[in-house]
Amino acid sequence: MNTEKRKIGFFEKYLTLWVALGILGGIGIGHLAGDSIEVISSLEIAKVNIPVAILIWLMIYPMMLQVDFSSIKKIGKRPKGVILTLIVNWLIKPFTMAFFAWLFFSQLYQAWIDPGMAGEYIAGAIILGAAPCTAMVFVWSYLTNGDPNYTLVQVSINDLIILVAFVPIVGLLLGITNISIPYNTLIASIVTFVVIPLVAGVITQKILLKRRGEEWFKNVFLPKLKPVSIIALLVTLVLLFAFQGQNIVNNPLIILLAAVPLIIQTYFIFFITWFAGKKLKLPHSICSPAAMIGASNFFELAVAVAISLFGLQSPAALVTVVGVLVEVPVMLSLVALANRWKY
Repeated sequence: MNTEKRKIGFFEKYLTLWVALGILGGIGIGHLAGDSIEVISSLEIAKVNIPVAILIWLMIYPMMLQVDFSSIKKIGKRPKGVILTLIVNWLIKPFTMAFFAWLFFSQLYQAWIDPGMAGEYIAGAIILGAAPCTAMVFVWSYLTNGDPNYTLVQVSINDLIILVAFVPIVGLLLGITNISIPYNTLIASIVTFVVIPLVAGVITQKILLKRRGEEWFKNVFLPKLKPVSIIALLVTLVLLFAFQGQNIVNNPLIILLAAVPLIIQTYFIFFITWFAGKKLKLPHSICSPAAMIGASNFFELAVAVAISLFGLQSPAALVTVVGVLVEVPVMLSLVALANRWKY
C-alpha cells in the first residue's frame, strides 16, 4: 500500500489566497481608474470582451491538452464509476444547483437582494453547476490516491458531453428562471471556449507526442504550461473585479451571500456521489475522484459563459467568480474527508 503523503502544488494550494488578492487588486484598480476602465470593457465582438476571451482561452487550452480519447475505449471494463459520474454530473447536479440558488437568492435573501437582480444571481449559479470539473479534479484525485487513468477517462467523457449537453441544460434551467436566453451567444461560447481549445489541444498533443514523445510531453511540457492557466485566471479575476468593484464596495455582503448556496451544493453533491459509489461497491480509488468531479466545477468555462451572456459587470459573472473563491478550501476539506473515510 502506498503510504506516501501526497501534497498539492504551490499554485493550487494557495489558489484561494491568489483569488482573494486578485479580488482586492481588481477592486482597487477599478476604484482608482474610475470611468477610464470602461475603455477595456468596450473592446467587444458579439458581446464577448476580447481581452477576457483571450485570457479565458489561455485558461482552458492547457486543460484540453490532457484529454486522452484513447482512454475512453477502456470504459467497458469498469463502467460503473463512469455511469455514476455521468448521472450525478448531468442528471442531478445542475438541477440541485438551480434549486439551492432559487431557494437562497429568490426566497431567503429577499431582504438583501433586489428581486429584479435575483434572477441573474441564480443564472450564474446555474451556469456554474452545469459545468463539471475538468482540470483541478486531477489534483483532488491525486491527493486521495485516486486511479489516475480512470480519472482521465471520467474527465475526457465529461469534456465530450459538455459539447452537446451544456447548452440545452443551461437553456432549460435559465428558461425556468424566466431569463431571456440568447442561444446564439450560448452556442458561440461553447464553440469558442470548448470546441476550439479542444480541437487545438488534440492537434497540439498529436504533433508534440510524435515529435518529442510521451514522457517529454507529460513530464516537461504539461507541467511548464500549468501556471499559464492559473495566471490567466488571476488576471481575468482582476479585470472582472475592476468592473465589479463599485457594486462590491456598495454591497460587500454579496460575496458571503453568494458563497453559501455554492458551498452547500458542493457538500451535497459530494455526499450523494460518495455514498452511491460505496453502495455500488466501487473501489475507493474510483469512488473518490467520481465524488470530486461532481462536487467541483469547470469554473473557467462558467466564467466565460456568464460574461458572454450577461456581461463583465453582471451579478451572474460575480457568482461564478465567487465559485472560484470558495472551491479550493471546500474541496481540500473534502479531500481530507475522503482520506479519513478510505475503505
